[in-house]
Amino acid sequence: MTRIVHLSNTAVLLALASISCPVLAQEDAIVVTASRTAMPVSQVGLSVSIIDQEELRRLQVVGVTEALRTVPGLATTRSGGTGTLSSVFIRGASSDHTAALIDGVKINDPSSTAGGFDFGRLLAGNIERIEVVRGPQSVLWGSQAIGGVVNMITRKPEEEMQAQLQGEYGYRDTVELVGNAAASYGPVALSGGALYYRTDGISAFSAQRGGSEKDGIEQYGANANMAITVSDGLSVDLRGWYSHSDLDTDGGFPFGDNASYNRTREAVGYTGLNWSILEGRLKNRFAYTITDTKRRDYDPGGFVPGLQNDALGRNERAEYQGTLDIVEGWNLVFGAEKEWSRFRINSVYGNNTGKARLTSFYGQLNGSPFKGLSVATGVRHDDHDRFGGYTTFAANAAYTPNEGNTVVRASYGEGFKTPSLYQLHSDYGNLALRPESAKSWDFGLVQKGLDGAVEIGATWFHRKTRNLIDFVTCIDVNDPSPLCDYPFDGFYNNVARAKAEGLELELKARPVAALTAQFNYSYVRSRDLTTDSDLARRPRHKAYASIDYDWPFGLSTGASLTHVGSSRDNPFSTTQNSDYVIADIRAAYPVTDRIELYGRIENLFDSDYETVANYGQPGRAGYAGVRVRL
Repeated sequence: MTRIVHLSNTAVLLALASISCPVLAQEDAIVVTASRTAMPVSQVGLSVSIIDQEELRRLQVVGVTEALRTVPGLATTRSGGTGTLSSVFIRGASSDHTAALIDGVKINDPSSTAGGFDFGRLLAGNIERIEVVRGPQSVLWGSQAIGGVVNMITRKPEEEMQAQLQGEYGYRDTVELVGNAAASYGPVALSGGALYYRTDGISAFSAQRGGSEKDGIEQYGANANMAITVSDGLSVDLRGWYSHSDLDTDGGFPFGDNASYNRTREAVGYTGLNWSILEGRLKNRFAYTITDTKRRDYDPGGFVPGLQNDALGRNERAEYQGTLDIVEGWNLVFGAEKEWSRFRINSVYGNNTGKARLTSFYGQLNGSPFKGLSVATGVRHDDHDRFGGYTTFAANAAYTPNEGNTVVRASYGEGFKTPSLYQLHSDYGNLALRPESAKSWDFGLVQKGLDGAVEIGATWFHRKTRNLIDFVTCIDVNDPSPLCDYPFDGFYNNVARAKAEGLELELKARPVAALTAQFNYSYVRSRDLTTDSDLARRPRHKAYASIDYDWPFGLSTGASLTHVGSSRDNPFSTTQNSDYVIADIRAAYPVTDRIELYGRIENLFDSDYETVANYGQPGRAGYAGVRVRL
């Protein structure tokens, strides 16, 4: 046990600072992602974190990645400044084992190498809420949910007319403009938002290693939601989300400053029909969704100058979901999905195309056998047109003997990930690949005290993953595969097993109404059982602490400290990414009841660090802005 609590001096100071300034536990929040139906967190047996609108506003974060680093058990990496490739590792699982959603629609990119999602260009300006469910969630969310689920929820339509504007300026000529509006006209409710962001940026190639060229980004995007009430029990939902970015990058061999750049367009569309029958006891949702990602990489100084890579990934999904209230305290969530995915990559090295079909059926029973106990059990079957069928199972329970002041949680979950289209159909593809799979359990306890002013939580988890897919070089294959055309060729194969286990600790409190703070610490040990080595870029230790105070004259101030332990950079070398500490401070002041000025300093002590070897991270940077409510 000593290795679990072995922290650096900085992490210990973070813990002591938080304990000396404890923070309030929120009231019992409602979460949807954990069970695909609205439930109080105290009745969910899964590990859930919620970053709501108030928290996002308080933290003044620009990107979703910065918000996610506050979540226990979750680590992030970024290959340079804002907009560059960003990965999310939940409880030591691969970043491609995170199911990413926007308003419940899966947005993982079928054209990426492993089918994952790049969080780097996902800005928080039009995000109202983020729900993170840790642990395998494939029963309800299907493929890729081995590590967990991150659901970004945009602003919803309101009954009354509302509008907000935000403008910000700062370090390296950074500009951010955000606008949101919502209104209701008879049976039609509307909401929408738009944002623009640009910065000169930093060198993606680390300044510590000689990088000096600024790599900037210019990005704009928009989202819209429309809800139409046709009659009692019948409504239509229309949603759209769009983002376009131009990003300067570095590359080449050897890696260094160059003039390469990337253009990415991402679009999400949703059309849904909601139909409630049997006096509201049976709620039906019929939906069609589409996600479309187009990426182009350019290198004017490349061996073949100009366009290097042109990739398109598209998912289309037809969905049905039903929620049946059986008797008081018991309901059944069930559904079916049909997914069509395809990708196309044209590059200077060749062209690849591929497509796949996935048919899924799932069901989960949620109920309360007696007062204080909530249980859920579910099963899912997926049928893939290449590898065949796969079935997953999950169960969880939460028990509170005292109306939520004490909550004991336990869960068992299974997850799987289908081989990506690139792993199946590229020049290195292998049509014999099997899905990656995982089995996991966790056990947690949450205790509130001082009339809810303090909340302490602890969770222990354990996960085993099988059939991990990796790239195999033919020169290392003792029995040469028919996929090897020559010794230095290679292909994807199921070669690895992994185990992750760890501890998540949380403390929240509000001793007085004006003072809030929080602290969490995560110990995550994730090992490749085939090579008996730590998995790449998964730090064993991470700690986060924040404290905020609202002064009597209206000023709000706050500070955050993030400590991330060292990690192995990649599976092929002994390169270590050193541990680091980031300190941020922030303030906001309401000039009137409709206008607020705010500002922050990120990386206050100008720490030099890398989350990916050779890629730089921003130093000390200041920003100031204004928020206007119309």
